[in-house]
Amino acid sequence: MTKRTSQPLTIWFVVWDLILTALAWLFSYVARFYLGLIPFDPEHQPPLSSYLSSLPLILLLSMVAYRFTGMYEVHRLRRFREELVAVGGGVALMGLAVIATIFYQHQLYHSRLAMGMFLVNCIFGILTARRLSWQALRRLRARGVNQSHALIIGTGRLARRTVRTLRTLSWSGIQPVGYVEDESHRGPIADLPIVGSISELPELVQKYHIEHVFISLPLNRYTDARRVFAALSQTVVDVQLVADLPAMSGMTFHTAQLHGMTVVGLRENPHHGLNVVVKRVMDIFLAVIALAFFAPWMAAIAFLVKLTSPGSILYRQERCGLNGSAFQMLKFRTMTQDAEASGPQMTAANDSRRTPIGTFLRVTNLDELPQLFNVLWGDMSLVGPRPERPVFVRKFSKTIPNYMARHAVKAGMTGWAQVNGWRGNSSLRKRVQFDLYYITHWNPFFDIRIMFLTIWRMLFQKQKHNY
Repeated sequence: MTKRTSQPLTIWFVVWDLILTALAWLFSYVARFYLGLIPFDPEHQPPLSSYLSSLPLILLLSMVAYRFTGMYEVHRLRRFREELVAVGGGVALMGLAVIATIFYQHQLYHSRLAMGMFLVNCIFGILTARRLSWQALRRLRARGVNQSHALIIGTGRLARRTVRTLRTLSWSGIQPVGYVEDESHRGPIADLPIVGSISELPELVQKYHIEHVFISLPLNRYTDARRVFAALSQTVVDVQLVADLPAMSGMTFHTAQLHGMTVVGLRENPHHGLNVVVKRVMDIFLAVIALAFFAPWMAAIAFLVKLTSPGSILYRQERCGLNGSAFQMLKFRTMTQDAEASGPQMTAANDSRRTPIGTFLRVTNLDELPQLFNVLWGDMSLVGPRPERPVFVRKFSKTIPNYMARHAVKAGMTGWAQVNGWRGNSSLRKRVQFDLYYITHWNPFFDIRIMFLTIWRMLFQKQKHNY
């Protein structure tokens, strides 16, 4: 069994939700028919008495709708996104029920404008009240009020990180008490004591007044999770399974019901359906703007490349993009024409093959500007994992776990790894880790953030690992 809600806090939210719903209902009437903001025919104004008589039914429908959409699933780790979805869904469902009831009863009150104002005021008022309530409660918890206690299953890297995270999130009011560990060879831990074993969990819950248990075990010990659930079967505590993310790089979790069977997706890619259309439209729109802005610069760079070194202006190189397919990536040439006569090789600091202007172009990333054409052609995106050459892809895929998962999306001119300093001859494992984080957490605003950070670092920060 699990305890997910706080009864006093739930009652607090119920009371304020109903009060704010009633106020929104009354305010919408006043704003529509008394403030004179929008002209109306007085003959169609419903009497205030009939309007007030509908209020009890409105509150009853609100209570049912709010409860049905999960607005009262209150717990310490609830995120604002969950709150926003629940409140939006609850008010929308309530609005549909109210409209259906008014239509069925043939009531005089049928102003669509007033109904729209009512729903907007409901959402705004309830969300504002909840955010203020949560902020006040979090401040109190950060000062030691309304605390709850937690046990951490395991003593490894993930368990210690869980303890650090809970202490950082002091607003949650969850205080870690100690570790629970079965492996006898584990020595003492500096930050918290080992208070017992998994079989002793029922006694530990009673002894330390535990309300939360965090299972923070490595992948090879996930079978112990069943033992934890079995040990806690006769207790009422909140149990959280902390995913060992570094061991599951590139995995996301999505549950679905397949004819009564629960299916967990471990590699769900957010780049599908409408998301692909949104990203493509962003790429085309911003690439056209960038080409128009950089056109004089590109013409000047092309002239300097041709002037300072014999050979072609542009350098075409085969790279791997979406699904590992090869494409010809464009760059301004920064090395001598025969730089790779002896075969492909990684660039290095102070590379003797560079042209007189090549170092400047690489340091400023101006050699990448022709890739805007790759973006327009659809070979690349503005943001994504940086593409690698096929010969190196074959090599890295054998030595770097989940390396090929980078090719689940289009390659990018810049990426999350690059704006965090992992570029050029930096740690390949770190680059893959940041690339996989980007893939599993993608949204349009994440792309905008990365583009802004790219420009910021180009203008104001010294470039590192840019070989």
